[in-house]
Amino acid sequence: MGALKLELHHTSQRVGDNDIDADLDPEPDWSFDALVSELNALENKLGVNSSTQPLHFHKTTSRLNLSGGKEIEKGRSFVFCAPEYETESEDDDDDDKALVSASTGKRFNYDELYLSDSDDDSDVDPAFEVQPYLMNKVGEVEGALIELTQEHQLRVKDEIRSKISVLETSLLNESQNSISSLLRVEKFKETRQELDKKFDTQYQRQIAEALDSHLTAVQRDRELRSQIEERKIRNDAAHEEAKKKVAMQEEKQQKEKAKAEAEAKLKAEEVKQAALEAERKATTEAKSKAAMEAEKRAAAEAERRAEKDAKESTKSSPLNTETKESGYVYRAAANALNIEQGRLQKLKELCEGNQVMRSSSKQDYTRYESHISRNIKTIRGISHNVRSKASELINLLNDRQCPQSISAEIFVKKVVSSCSSPGSAPFAIAYVIVLITSKVPYVMDLLLAELHRACLYTVPKHMVYKTSIFQSKEAYFRSIGYREDGEKLEGTEDYLKRLESYMKLYGALVQTEIPNIQNLHGLQEGWAWLARFLNYMPANLYTAVSLDTFLQMAGFALFQRYKSQFLKMLNAISDNFLVGLKSQNVPESTRIVANIKAYIEDKKFCQVPEGRKLQSDTMSRVLM
Repeated sequence: MGALKLELHHTSQRVGDNDIDADLDPEPDWSFDALVSELNALENKLGVNSSTQPLHFHKTTSRLNLSGGKEIEKGRSFVFCAPEYETESEDDDDDDKALVSASTGKRFNYDELYLSDSDDDSDVDPAFEVQPYLMNKVGEVEGALIELTQEHQLRVKDEIRSKISVLETSLLNESQNSISSLLRVEKFKETRQELDKKFDTQYQRQIAEALDSHLTAVQRDRELRSQIEERKIRNDAAHEEAKKKVAMQEEKQQKEKAKAEAEAKLKAEEVKQAALEAERKATTEAKSKAAMEAEKRAAAEAERRAEKDAKESTKSSPLNTETKESGYVYRAAANALNIEQGRLQKLKELCEGNQVMRSSSKQDYTRYESHISRNIKTIRGISHNVRSKASELINLLNDRQCPQSISAEIFVKKVVSSCSSPGSAPFAIAYVIVLITSKVPYVMDLLLAELHRACLYTVPKHMVYKTSIFQSKEAYFRSIGYREDGEKLEGTEDYLKRLESYMKLYGALVQTEIPNIQNLHGLQEGWAWLARFLNYMPANLYTAVSLDTFLQMAGFALFQRYKSQFLKMLNAISDNFLVGLKSQNVPESTRIVANIKAYIEDKKFCQVPEGRKLQSDTMSRVLM
């Protein structure tokens, strides 16, 4: 606080023509006299040129006036501190020495030397002026305080150095401890790795041993299973061989039995054929010799048989079985006739409305008629074919470009007319009818009405022959459905074939059952038809053909549904209907009687009729 620090700047100034190097390096051991002389020399050197700028002294600390403005006493010394130049190559020990030397310095005598109290540090003086005073005078207290301060600083620095050395020692110890710990960790890591390798090798050896034992066990188990399978295969082969031998023996016996039965049947058929041939020859010769007489006798015989049948039916049933309708006499149930009339009325009204529609419209519906006819003709007993044809026909019936009444009329007529074709499949057609009527219900009544018009035995009803009604036998035949080819009626055999085809369609229709689809004219209607037939129909050639065909088509389903009640119906047929048919002694009915009798005695109603079950799609592809 009582000392001034003078710093001489490193300047290179040009005074006149001389370069003055002001880089001064005062020595710490200078005396004050030497300093004064040096300053005077500088003043003389710089005073030569008035334009030379003065050398500036920078005061780092202000003057201390500890004596209250009084001058410093004579005989006191002051400390002049000059800073040392910093160098990059100095060591820490040299720095410490420099600090000590800077703090202690040299003591100079300042007898009667006063420094200026002026604080003016202006550097704009025209000439270099040496200040006459460097420091104010200070007292002993101030000097002692300065020395104590410097000693305190030295002690603090020593303590700092000691703490720094302790910290360096501790850091060195810590680094050495860390290095030793790292070495121990590395050593433990290497030891652990060696142990892991040993454990891995031991574990892999155990796994290999376990895998080897497992594979051995699996191989042993497979060998055992293969032995068991081989033993089983040998046993099965031996068993099959034994079964084949037994089956071959049974088959051989059955073949021999069937051969014997076939030979016996063949002989019986030959005898029957010979008898029928003889009867045909006799009949042909009789017809050729006396055609008119035979016709008269036949008419008389038919009238007699009709009257006899009517009397017998009246005796067997208390109900009035004869009904007069449109001038004709029918034998049928009253409710059956009422239902028939209702269906025929619907068909008649539909046809009349379609006729008016065709006459008033210029649209041609022949294209729809050809499409419907083609689809019906291509129906086969294959499930895929049945589904596709039913779908196409439903689309045609629902086509908006053609009125549904017209397409329905075309459909029912084409279905009934297709029955007489040789390639028709009645069961398949019945499936298609049930599928279509489930979507268009009123078509069922129209179809049954068309079927009743084509064959009155589908009602069932029988037209009674009376000479008072029919002028000739031909007129009667026309009334019951005989077709005319020009002026000639078709033969009885052709009529019976057509009658049989109609009854096949009706029998297939009533027994058709499709899951989740309701048959509007199902098996209960077939049961009602059979009951009405046995109650009201007389036994003749036409009714026999109708009954035989119906039983062949629907007998299996009726037996599955009604069981014992159906067996009672068969007993009634055997006891009453067949007996009445045999009593007529009509040669043409012999075959029908044999067929019905064989059906009952051989229990053919337990066998599924051919064509009832539709073929699968796989079978259809094979057939295609």
